[in-house]
Amino acid sequence: MNGAIKNRYEFVYLFDVKNGNPNGDPDAGNAPRQDYETGKGLVTDVCLKRKIRNYVDITRNNQAPYEIHVREGAFLSEHHKRAHLAIENETIQMIIPEDLVTEFKAFEAYPDGIVFSYKEDERPCLVLSLAGLEETEKKAKALKEKSKKADAENLKLISPAAKAKLRELFIDSKEKKAAQWMCKNFFDVRTFGAVMSTGDMRCGQIRGPVQFGFAESIDSIVGKEISMSRTAEVNMRNSTDKPEKGLGARKSIVPYGLYRVHGYISAHLSSQTNFSEDDLEMLWSALMNMFDQDPAAARTGMHAQKLLIFKHVGTGEDEKQKEDQAKLGCAPAHKLFEMVNVELINKDKPPRSFADYKKIDFADIKSKSIALGVEAIEML
Repeated sequence: MNGAIKNRYEFVYLFDVKNGNPNGDPDAGNAPRQDYETGKGLVTDVCLKRKIRNYVDITRNNQAPYEIHVREGAFLSEHHKRAHLAIENETIQMIIPEDLVTEFKAFEAYPDGIVFSYKEDERPCLVLSLAGLEETEKKAKALKEKSKKADAENLKLISPAAKAKLRELFIDSKEKKAAQWMCKNFFDVRTFGAVMSTGDMRCGQIRGPVQFGFAESIDSIVGKEISMSRTAEVNMRNSTDKPEKGLGARKSIVPYGLYRVHGYISAHLSSQTNFSEDDLEMLWSALMNMFDQDPAAARTGMHAQKLLIFKHVGTGEDEKQKEDQAKLGCAPAHKLFEMVNVELINKDKPPRSFADYKKIDFADIKSKSIALGVEAIEML
């Protein structure tokens, strides 16, 4: 995989549904989610991320570095254990706070497996080996339980406050090391982030560089309930028993709805999870194709219709300035989103297809974006 992306992105994604249920609300009998004040339909960000995860899982066979952490049937704690087992033979560096540097510089020797590194031009740190450790508590105990006399004498000089701080730093550093392993192997962790601070073997919390808002329909929707019946019976019955035929489920549908969602990709957070250009291409591929790989009776009428991307490239003449602009952004996200207008051709008639909407003027969007230091890209 290549390095982390260097540009900030925003994107507008349009998808539609015809005679289907894009995202049922379990608190409302699985009816399509809706803003009851405006009548507009809603699809949660969690729903969209689930479909992206499923697409990556199908196309990459759940193999590293494209494994899926939040996967149907998976046990999250088992992934955390794998991370800790994978790093047990590695070393970690713990940055020492300034108030403890003087205390640690006074020691002539340290317990086995611990090295104090101090250089004038570098931040002081302790280097610890994780080899042979089954749990973080063992390293904490090692700070006060050593057989060598010289080590024991030195350890006595460490104040209780320093010992407590050292233990806290170690646990935090090991979690960060495990989190790096999770990012390296799991696509959804380095893309969307994850909360992995539960259980005995924790991997901390990670903020993902890719985030979505809620998708909202362009126009109001009217959900419908369709009744169904069956001709077969579940059990054999006596002639006096009440027949079970005719009893069937009910299905909630939206006759038609065009949904719009805004997405955000942070170059700054990408550097923390190593979200790469390859990952970005996988994300675009998922958005364009995920509905075709997610068949269900309630979602057969869902299709991706438009994917417009805003890539921040910068306007500065100086390369360093341009690089910073590309990473931090050249224009407010909401101003870019306002360039994309989606309107009905005939507002007196309820929409029943994407063709009922005016064509988006991409050429106008592209010319306006260039002036701001943003490259507009039409993927769909």
